[in-house]
Amino acid sequence: YNHNYQIVQIPGYVVISVEMIHDVRIVPTDGRSHVGAGIKQWLGDSRGRWEGNTFVVETTNFRDIGAQRETTVFGTTERGRVIERFTRLGPDLIDYQVTVDDPGWYTQSWTASIPMRKAQGPIYEYACHEGNYGLPNILAGRRREERDAAPKR
Repeated sequence: YNHNYQIVQIPGYVVISVEMIHDVRIVPTDGRSHVGAGIKQWLGDSRGRWEGNTFVVETTNFRDIGAQRETTVFGTTERGRVIERFTRLGPDLIDYQVTVDDPGWYTQSWTASIPMRKAQGPIYEYACHEGNYGLPNILAGRRREERDAAPKR
């Protein structure tokens, strides 16, 4: 649910957009250095490079959000460093590997590998109620309350 990615490559950048909550990262690929250590960002500061047919993204400078760590992309502290590898295996499949190294949360780095398949259909704007199958019942209940509260004819 709302976990589709859109990856767009343009000269000098790769843009990674996540359908859920509209998280977008604009990843420079021109070899520039990371921003200064004093600049912390919600999604960190990402830099990308190509290693053969694998796009490698290194992200540092995360903002430490404390107990809200489950709400961030990788659950990192300011000391976190994340390496992502996007390897295209076919026209509809990318092997996504992520390695998280954060001594502020973990005793050792960890790596996960997830297949990313091409989405069938459009990517929608994230909205809490669109596609929410409970919404018709919520609205029906409210309409009933309005009818019950209305003056009787």
